[in-house]
Amino acid sequence: MGWRRLIRTGLVGCAALALCACGFADSYAPLPAFMRTKRADPPPPAAPPDVKQIVHDNLGSIFVSTSDPSDVRVSPPLLEAGGAAWTACVRAEVNSATGKPIGTETFQITIDKGQIIDRKRVGDDDNCTSESYQPV
Repeated sequence: MGWRRLIRTGLVGCAALALCACGFADSYAPLPAFMRTKRADPPPPAAPPDVKQIVHDNLGSIFVSTSDPSDVRVSPPLLEAGGAAWTACVRAEVNSATGKPIGTETFQITIDKGQIIDRKRVGDDDNCTSESYQPV
C-alpha cells in the first residue's frame, strides 16, 4: 500500500506541475484577460522617408531612361496599412522612344528602409490623382 500511495502522489504532483506551467496563455487564447499574457506593442512607425531625395537618386529605376523625364513631382509619403513601408506617387512629363512628348506618366512607388522596393503605373481610379505634388 505504501508504493501505491507514493506512485499516486507522484502522478498527482506531475499533473499539478504540468498544469502550473500552463498558468498563462498567449494573448489570443480564449481565456479571461487576467490569464492571458499582454500583447506586444506594435513597433513605432519609422520616420517618413525623404521622397524627393530618394526619387532624385533613383529616377532611372522609376522611369525608362529613354523617356527623358522632366518636371518630376512627388506626393507626400503615406504609411501602408501594415505599417512596414511607405508609398508615394511620382509624376513626370515623358517622351516617346522617338523623342516626341507623350504627356504625363504617374507611378506609385513603395519605399522601405530608404529604398524603392516596388513601383507600379497608376490608373484613373488610383488615389494618386487626388494627391498634391511638389517638384523634385
